[in-house]
Amino acid sequence: IGEAYDSLVKMVPEGLGRDYFGISFPGSDKRMIYLATAREKEHGEAEKYHCNRYTIEKGVYATETVWDWRKKTNLINNVFERLFKSIQGTTTGPNVEWYKDENEMLCMVRLARPQ
Repeated sequence: IGEAYDSLVKMVPEGLGRDYFGISFPGSDKRMIYLATAREKEHGEAEKYHCNRYTIEKGVYATETVWDWRKKTNLINNVFERLFKSIQGTTTGPNVEWYKDENEMLCMVRLARPQ
C-alpha cells in the first residue's frame, strides 16, 4: 500500500496537495485487486498521466479512521473486517481508503442500504 501510494504521489504534480485513495475489490478469480488513485485537479489529468479514470460512488459509508497509517498498513485489513462485521456484510461497493494526509487515513465500506 505504501509503495503504491508513494509512486502515485511522485507521478502527479503537487505531490501531497491533493486527495489520494486506495480502492480494492475482488477480481473474477476472487483475489483482491488494489488501485492507487488520486483526485484530478483538472479535467484530463488521468489521460495525461496514462491512468484509468475511476469514480467512487456517492452513498452512505461505514467508516473508521486510522491514525499514523504508514506504521499500520499491516492492520488495515483488520479494520475492514471490523467494518464488514458492523454492517453485517451489506456492502455494495469496493473498499475505499481515503488518505487525507500523511497521518490520517479513512477506511470506508459503502452500505447497501442506510442503517
